[in-house]
Amino acid sequence: MTEQPESQRDGAWAHPYQLASGQTQKHQLGHTQLWVTLLDLEWQIRVQDMALGADPEDWYETTGHILPSVDLPVQRFVRTQDNGIVRFYPAMAGLPTVIRPFQPLTIPAGARCVLYVGTGLWMKVCVGNEQAELAELPLAPPSMTWLGRNTREGELCYASSTYGRLALEAVPKRPWRAVTPVTIINEREKPLLLERFSLPTPLLSLHRNGRGQLWTPGVTVECETDMSSASLHIDHSVIAEAGQCELIAPAREKLARGRRLVRTFDHMFG
Repeated sequence: MTEQPESQRDGAWAHPYQLASGQTQKHQLGHTQLWVTLLDLEWQIRVQDMALGADPEDWYETTGHILPSVDLPVQRFVRTQDNGIVRFYPAMAGLPTVIRPFQPLTIPAGARCVLYVGTGLWMKVCVGNEQAELAELPLAPPSMTWLGRNTREGELCYASSTYGRLALEAVPKRPWRAVTPVTIINEREKPLLLERFSLPTPLLSLHRNGRGQLWTPGVTVECETDMSSASLHIDHSVIAEAGQCELIAPAREKLARGRRLVRTFDHMFG
């Protein structure tokens, strides 16, 4: 008897998917394919990166009894009281992310600009009503970069695969990216050439609007005498253009005064 093809649906963040023992759920989003299998005594997770030339737009989910290639490595997790429920939550990067404008941008003395940034996300796989986390994976292979004055002063960051845009409508909206409005205020007496800057992604929470798009609160950077004097402020809520939003994931780190935050400021512009 030929097995019926699996039906394809749109995936959703934080949705409680109910699996039965023996079923496998496949998700395809960004440059990632993910298979989550429920067995009597364990969960299994398989991941494969896809080398895609184009930027995919949708998140597809199917549930059935088809496993991927046996060549893919499998992660196994002992089951507890999970009731066969699995949810997927977004997470911002655990390191600052270096953002570049589409082209280098000069901000005149005393002026400001707003850049809209779309950053890649990580996915957390959580099970049961307690939402116990099994695994966390990037939805695009992350690349690393160094941001600082020289090879000794600076910090390791992720490099964003997308550009900051001056027009919000120019930012691609994807289920695996979050949009952050960044306001840069040049309070210096000379122009500021903006080639790249560090977005403090671990300090940003994630919010979802009615269209399923993910947003973070806005970030404001004020540059006074030089780059090391820059100060940073994170808004308490998302901008009005995002629409009505609900909190879907807290920030990885709390915004606090101290050495960690000062170091971020010192290396903000590289």
